[in-house]
Amino acid sequence: MPEGDTVWQAAKRLHDALAGKTLTRSDLRVPRFATADLTGRTVLDVTPRGKHLLTRVQGGLTLHSHLRMDGAWKVYAPGQRWSGGPAHQIRAILGTADRTAVGYRLPVLELLRTTDEDRAVGHLGPDLLGPDWDPDRALANLLRDPGRPLGEALLDQRNLAGIGNVYKSELCFLLGVTPWLPVGGLPADRAARLAPLAKKLLEANRERPIRTTTGTGRRGQDLFVYGRAPRPCLRCGTPVRVADQGDGSRQRPTYWCPTCQPGPTP
Repeated sequence: MPEGDTVWQAAKRLHDALAGKTLTRSDLRVPRFATADLTGRTVLDVTPRGKHLLTRVQGGLTLHSHLRMDGAWKVYAPGQRWSGGPAHQIRAILGTADRTAVGYRLPVLELLRTTDEDRAVGHLGPDLLGPDWDPDRALANLLRDPGRPLGEALLDQRNLAGIGNVYKSELCFLLGVTPWLPVGGLPADRAARLAPLAKKLLEANRERPIRTTTGTGRRGQDLFVYGRAPRPCLRCGTPVRVADQGDGSRQRPTYWCPTCQPGPTP
């Protein structure tokens, strides 16, 4: 599931493959930009911003993409078989002399002026893996709505950018509170730990192929609670529970241990 760490990995793969090279192929398969042609332009860099990817090219243009739930960018060598999905799922192709980047199932893909990037990402809070990271500002953003459930506040990218459903559940477990606890009810000592802990988790995983928050290295024990219902909690043995959190289409399965995480639940 793409979260800040996996988007960072995707940006690094794209940057290593494309940056400093001239595009020999450009194919944007979305109606609005289907006629846009980036061939002949040099790719300057590929930068992650929260869960967004910004591919900047010569001439002051940026290709903005977002992976959401199941989007992916794959990089292929010449002659290598493309394996990211059927052809009808391809939304973008960026090719150089020695690499081709293919974007599959991209729900967001737009070409904009680099000077207008704020139109796409200006609403985001401090990026956990970015140069603008500011833990005090992130905490202040979270506390702006003290009655909001912590899990929902963590997923709101306007508060801090990069946390998805996995880290939401794992952070709440490590803080010893349920995701339904109002943000304002978070004890001061745990509130102080929240932002630095989130940054530590994402930094620890941004170069790992398999995400882990437990540090055990044992197969099937990579995460404390996410995806583990109804198996026993790794810490106390109580069966892990799961319930949806959020409204309408924003509902997400949320995992917690009722023993290690006392507090309000659905």
